[in-house]
Amino acid sequence: MAETSARLLLLLSLFQSRRQWPGTVLAERLEVSPRTVRRDIGRLRELGYPVSVTKGPGSAYRLDAGAKIPPLLFDDEQAIAVAVALQTAPSTVAGLGEAAARALTTVRQVMPQRLQQRVDAVRVTSIDNVWDLAAPPVDSQLLLAVGSAVRHREVLRCDYASSHGPGQADGSGPGRAINGPGPGGTAADPELSLRVEPHHLVMWSGRWYLVAWDLARCGWRTFRVDRITRHTSTGHRFIPKELPGEDVTAFVVGQFDRGDTPGQWACHGEVILDAPAAVVARWAPGGAVVAEVPPNRCRLALGAWSWPGLAALIGTFGCDIEVIGPPELTAACEELAHRYAAAAGLPNGPAPPTTAAPLPCI
Repeated sequence: MAETSARLLLLLSLFQSRRQWPGTVLAERLEVSPRTVRRDIGRLRELGYPVSVTKGPGSAYRLDAGAKIPPLLFDDEQAIAVAVALQTAPSTVAGLGEAAARALTTVRQVMPQRLQQRVDAVRVTSIDNVWDLAAPPVDSQLLLAVGSAVRHREVLRCDYASSHGPGQADGSGPGRAINGPGPGGTAADPELSLRVEPHHLVMWSGRWYLVAWDLARCGWRTFRVDRITRHTSTGHRFIPKELPGEDVTAFVVGQFDRGDTPGQWACHGEVILDAPAAVVARWAPGGAVVAEVPPNRCRLALGAWSWPGLAALIGTFGCDIEVIGPPELTAACEELAHRYAAAAGLPNGPAPPTTAAPLPCI
């Protein structure tokens, strides 16, 4: 059981996160009896904190407006959460590096020494992953603007930079489009103008996504926030629609068209895997695109530094593979089959010509 002074600080910390608490819940959180909670509430009132109580079986305590709560009352877990959040935020939101460092210093200075030591123990260093081409950090003002449109349910007008470069739909070859052109554009258009009803902001695998209802297509779409360029709130409100499914994260992961096509890779291909989409999406690199193919199979689009490298990466999923294309990926699979057969000491025919390009220094 915590000492009285410690319980009072914990009570204030709880009221700082939520102003109203049922008495039974407070008793469980403090590991004391409801009677002790009533006494502690009385002590807070004596200290000048206006705590009211609702009568009846479901009685709850509420810290009324105007209370001057000490600005920082962190327990150990909260201190660690703040330290990690402030150190990792600049990796996904541009322009926050200096501000986040100053905020961490400010927060640390007003903490007791015990919590300072916990914060100092958590030092985070971000390392670029060569296996996964991470999205560039999102501009903080853009994130605020999109988040505000989501919160206020306002139609958003924006220009969206396609991941498909001019003359190439998805980085996999001229004229070959995975997802097809959007309304008002062609597969080679580098930018599209959109009017959407923004519903959710989701961060997955280091990328920010906007889940929105596309007013031109009359359907749900997922957009990479870092590819939104000019944006304007129209001021027109909309009534929120229900997503197909209860879990917005699962919806984002399950979308084949998320704007994630890794056109930066030299080689890009598509396959059908004899494995559930949920399993493949969990282990695939963040730039991969996964979509369910009934029954219990999935479609995977992925990029790599060379064709044999791409074929080997696809083989790590440990299931049967059907190559959709391009022909270079099929040839690379044949080449690897010969190499692995030779490595296993199995009889094998003459090896096909190599498709490998010199491995880049990465």
